[in-house]
Amino acid sequence: MSENARVVRGRLLIFEDEPRLAGPHSLSVIENGALLIENGVIAGVGEAAEILRKAPAGAKTDDHSGKLILPGFIDAHIHYPQTRVIASYGAQLLEWLQKYTFVEEQRLRDPRHAAMVARFFLDELFRQGTTTAMVYCTVHPESVEAFFAESERRNARMIAGKVMMDRNAPDGLRDTPQRGYDETKALIQRWRGKGRLDYAISPRFAPTSTDAQLEASGALAREHPECYVQTHLCENLAEIAFVKELFPWTKTYTEVYQKYGLLGPRTVLGHCIHLEESEVEALAESGSIAAFCPTSNLFLGSGLFDMRRLQTHSPPVRVALATDIGGGTSYSMLQTADEAYKVLQMNGQSWPAAQAFYQMTLGNARALGLDDRIGALRQGHEADLIVLDSRATSAMAHRMEAAAGDLAEELFILMMLGDDRAVAETYVAGRPVKSPIAS
Repeated sequence: MSENARVVRGRLLIFEDEPRLAGPHSLSVIENGALLIENGVIAGVGEAAEILRKAPAGAKTDDHSGKLILPGFIDAHIHYPQTRVIASYGAQLLEWLQKYTFVEEQRLRDPRHAAMVARFFLDELFRQGTTTAMVYCTVHPESVEAFFAESERRNARMIAGKVMMDRNAPDGLRDTPQRGYDETKALIQRWRGKGRLDYAISPRFAPTSTDAQLEASGALAREHPECYVQTHLCENLAEIAFVKELFPWTKTYTEVYQKYGLLGPRTVLGHCIHLEESEVEALAESGSIAAFCPTSNLFLGSGLFDMRRLQTHSPPVRVALATDIGGGTSYSMLQTADEAYKVLQMNGQSWPAAQAFYQMTLGNARALGLDDRIGALRQGHEADLIVLDSRATSAMAHRMEAAAGDLAEELFILMMLGDDRAVAETYVAGRPVKSPIAS
């Protein structure tokens, strides 16, 4: 009898490549498919009859026949301390930070509060089908400890880091260049590679870091090239003007990060809306990743992301999709893709559903350099999965009656009408984890 084996049956949605580049051969569906999971890893992918024959005696079978099974969603930019400021009324970026975010973030110096928020945050991500995220903590090491401890307990693949900020913030949210460096280094040594955890060096953004702190951040990136770097770039016009006041030697916002060695293929830059041509060139040449955060960009009135401009540049700028909670207004990657579609429509750009689902799974895994482990239904990959029900609500079921078995239409319905109710189950390392909705 095998207690560590499980068969998950359903319609397997398999991406081999990016639909925008590879066309219809980039994805396929095994209608009566199954996955064999052993010890948290996908041990077999194929027709259900074949997988059931291979399954060891005693393996549990989860039957999701008729529903789509795909890799868990990946969120490339999100703030776990901001769960209690989501949907805060009436401000743009810089005022919103001072009025709401910085007030709430000071509470995460308390380890008990940080632990409570981390539990809620991971419950909510799993309920929405997100199994991996790149996460900002606060300036307090306690917030990082709480997040990583909870993620390790759940065996989740998460990337996170302590925010570094030494100016233009309340006293309770400032460190110093040396303290930021020392605390970050200690956290990297304690948590990176523990379980399924990774670390992101996290200078919050140029307005809250002095030259000395950005220099310390660059030193950390050089000393720990295996780590990620995450920060924000060109989100808001007032923010850009402020950066040029604070760094009078710079011609562009991007040049600040470039000077301190913070660009590169493991750097994720939130927003990237108002880029000058030289900035697009710098991101492309460095291999840095632009995180598209549509619900946040709309809610804070920041602007419209120009996907085509980045993708058609030679070489192209790498792009990921993200919720950006709590400036973002939904934890759901489905609803994030819904708003992304509308943002691109406003820019005269199309975004087929197949491309959106690729981006939320294999595309984001590739952007983060994790496509050898997650983001695809492949033998040997970690079994982070979701099950999607295209008829989860009466409106979706009604609309599906007209879809006539067309996969592209079904995916578009999920993307435009789906939310957490469409996520029938979430698996983390092969274990079902979706929490019931609180009564």
